[in-house]
Amino acid sequence: MLPFDNSSNAPGLQWISEAFPEVLGQRLASPSLYVISREDRLYAFDRLGIPAAVHPSRATLYRIAEQMDADYLVLGRYNFDGRTFSATAQVLDMKRLRLSPELQASGPLTDLISVARSLAYDAFKVITPGTSVTRTEFLQNASAIRLDAFENYMRGILETERLAKIRYFREALRLNPQYTPATLQLGKTYFKNREYESAASWFARVPKSDPSASEANFFLGLSEFYLGQFEKSEAAFKVTESRLPLTEVYNNLGVVASRRGKHNAIDYFQRAVQADPNDSDYHFNLGVALYRSGDGAAASRQLRDVLSRKPNDAEARQLLETIASGAAANLARTQEPGAASPPQPRIPLERIKRNYDETSYRQLALEIENAMEQSLANTDPRTHAAYHVERGRELLTQGFIVEAERQFREAVLRDPANAGAHAGLARVAEKNNDENAARNEARTSLRLNPTAEAYLVLARLDLRDNNVDAATDSIDRALELEPHNNAAAALKRSIPSRPAGITETPHR
Repeated sequence: MLPFDNSSNAPGLQWISEAFPEVLGQRLASPSLYVISREDRLYAFDRLGIPAAVHPSRATLYRIAEQMDADYLVLGRYNFDGRTFSATAQVLDMKRLRLSPELQASGPLTDLISVARSLAYDAFKVITPGTSVTRTEFLQNASAIRLDAFENYMRGILETERLAKIRYFREALRLNPQYTPATLQLGKTYFKNREYESAASWFARVPKSDPSASEANFFLGLSEFYLGQFEKSEAAFKVTESRLPLTEVYNNLGVVASRRGKHNAIDYFQRAVQADPNDSDYHFNLGVALYRSGDGAAASRQLRDVLSRKPNDAEARQLLETIASGAAANLARTQEPGAASPPQPRIPLERIKRNYDETSYRQLALEIENAMEQSLANTDPRTHAAYHVERGRELLTQGFIVEAERQFREAVLRDPANAGAHAGLARVAEKNNDENAARNEARTSLRLNPTAEAYLVLARLDLRDNNVDAATDSIDRALELEPHNNAAAALKRSIPSRPAGITETPHR
């Protein structure tokens, strides 16, 4: 997503150039479509020696996208004639070397975000031509954001001076307290300046259901680590681990476990080494942990691996020499009984990772998903639909509602009798506060095959309507099907008991 060219002569609109990739990126980003971040784009510009403020030629843009291994490049321009704000965009298919026709949207300047989101849908249709998501569905699932809050957020992104950045982000949150991107960026601004207590307080405000929760909790874990709050640090890293199995998270969980004196630090470091055997820090940390556990031979092997990659790593060399001298001293004591024990050496601390690299994981996940889709191409419709149902459930758990709905609808297209797909659509409609659609999909699912999942959707909807008797009946049916269903048991416990003989009249 490239900054749009400003074709307007109106003053004060230059910030909108970066607003377009921000809005389009937020709307298009999903587990099935990874949008390269602004930071990665700026890094690519820097590597090619292109100043960030320069608008390169299309040939240069092609080179940049090629270097970043992008499949698509989105570029555009905008204009404001004093009355109407208009924008156009084009999508360059890097594989086919094909530039799409111009995509156009316009409206009042106050509808800037709506104009950008409309272009996002058009670009989405170009990139995924077979999608069944309608424009209405795409736009309805976008979170509401005030234009003045968004402008302050963008000015904070573009600002280079720390206090000014903080002022812009705080103003954005004053105008729109639930604007998560501003919350995350405010936390990162404090973190960059090593104001870890302030950073932690803002990272902790990012809801765990938000798509940015993985990144927020990674930096929350780092902030609490530097504050010495290792238990809180571990809890934050585990949130990220549950959503994204990043190698740096395994490493950091090992570091925190070591600080807390836990024996599972070695397990985390081994997972990090297995996931990325080329990172010398992971071998170093595993070596330190093994040495702490008394396995000097295994620790030496890891440290020699570190030195083969980084010969100037002084800590690794010193610890390896310590292990060797300790082994020699032990041999001497066995030959000379009564010899004094040497002083205990200082063991270096394991190394924490500060880099959050979601890009590599997302790209790998997309390759795996594409390969899975190809392998399912020749399977029967039921098998193919079952895969999309499971994928939809994973996405729903991670908070990707639009993407989850797409998976469930794909499952229904391939197997209309799949009860799980309809139950998934019921949960999506429930999250979108579309009660009628949620009830209809849940009932369709139950007609096809009764499941606890569908019964619990009806139970929650009935509880919203204060229809306790109907909700209780649905919960009981769910527990009959799945006696150990924790969600059903928790929902039943949440219903207050009533004296015998008293019934409630459903609220209408």
